[in-house]
Amino acid sequence: MNGRLFSVIGGACVLAVFAASAARRPAGAEQAGATITGKVKFTGVRPTNPRIDMSEEAACKAKYPTPPTAETVVVNANGTLANVFVYVKAGLPAGAAYPAPTTPVVLDQNGCRYHPHVLGIMVGQNLEILNSDPVLHNIKAKAVKNRPFNVSQPSAGMKTMRTFAVPEVMVALECNVHGWMNAFLGVLPHPFFAVTGTDGSFSIKGLPPGTYTIEAWHEKYGAQTATVTVAGAAPKTQDFTFAAR
Repeated sequence: MNGRLFSVIGGACVLAVFAASAARRPAGAEQAGATITGKVKFTGVRPTNPRIDMSEEAACKAKYPTPPTAETVVVNANGTLANVFVYVKAGLPAGAAYPAPTTPVVLDQNGCRYHPHVLGIMVGQNLEILNSDPVLHNIKAKAVKNRPFNVSQPSAGMKTMRTFAVPEVMVALECNVHGWMNAFLGVLPHPFFAVTGTDGSFSIKGLPPGTYTIEAWHEKYGAQTATVTVAGAAPKTQDFTFAAR
């Protein structure tokens, strides 16, 4: 009898722990709800990014087989744009709360560049700033709505944690030591965002039924918005197109 009672109580405890754990997960982590996917296309003449002169930083220069170029406009082989920040700008249920993940977002200073070049983070989530180079780096966050900061990391392996208190799209990041180093960070109160990569695609999962304003932001070409309505788990497609100028 006692054994059976312990089994029932123990099982209830396990279920309670599981439920509490699920409640802490950001919406969309379980991939329930609708998904909006798409590609960010590019039209016109592809611009040429300037080369970066790393001749005074031998340790960084040695990491590249050919001289690196700036990442201002990265056009993929399939005619799409990389490094576009796509996110839900409006339309989420009023009062909805999305707990920040406990796993940090990592920004790596490697080869005298920031990796990734464009990234997103949730309000209250840790940003782990890493120096992977044996040279002095600093990261300057030129925040407007959040508190700006300027962190120095003089040696390889150093890590610093920072968080952001309120939403802000976008926060410019730069290095005062190496003028070519820059990155852009989107801070959101929810997990519904993505950054386009080598195929120019994005996917935003776990959206509840509703009508949303989706924004695609690029550091040179600015922002575009689209209105997308989702119902149930039915997927929707929304593409964007930026033109050279």
